[in-house]
Amino acid sequence: MERATPTQMTNPASTLSLARRQELYILLNEFHCDYAQTLDRGDVEAWVHFFTDDAVYRVIARDNAEAGLPLGLMLCDGKGMLKDRAYAIQHTEMYAPRYVHHQVSLVRLLDEADGLITAEASYVVHETLVDRPTHLLQVGRYKDVFVQHGDGLLLKSRDCIFDSVVVPNCVVYPV
Repeated sequence: MERATPTQMTNPASTLSLARRQELYILLNEFHCDYAQTLDRGDVEAWVHFFTDDAVYRVIARDNAEAGLPLGLMLCDGKGMLKDRAYAIQHTEMYAPRYVHHQVSLVRLLDEADGLITAEASYVVHETLVDRPTHLLQVGRYKDVFVQHGDGLLLKSRDCIFDSVVVPNCVVYPV
């Protein structure tokens, strides 16, 4: 009798074929690279195209997420709200010039069922105001639900769950 590995005991995705897990892992990593690079170059209006029309995007503190409380820093319910957010950042809000740098790691496929792919990943966002040293803006975990769209993935929901209850200044850019 074969014994289950630790991954097989804790991860429903381990029931998928190795070929499918490898395919999805590549798609997830390509998605995260494209997403991070889009935000890092400040193309907030292109950020909207990573989501489905009915997508939900939330930025929420870890203690609220773990307690099941819905209150967060940001909630966009649907692509229309995402477009409004992007337009406001790009064309109407006034703030100091800055650069952001996203690092995404520990990408993990959790499950694929009924056309939905659930996954998570760790993220770190550094921010540099042009006249100040770089600082850590946010550390957290993405909890995602994707749908496959052609050769890539789109987000149906993304929860950006950040660890600290203290947020420096305001979160201007999407995480």
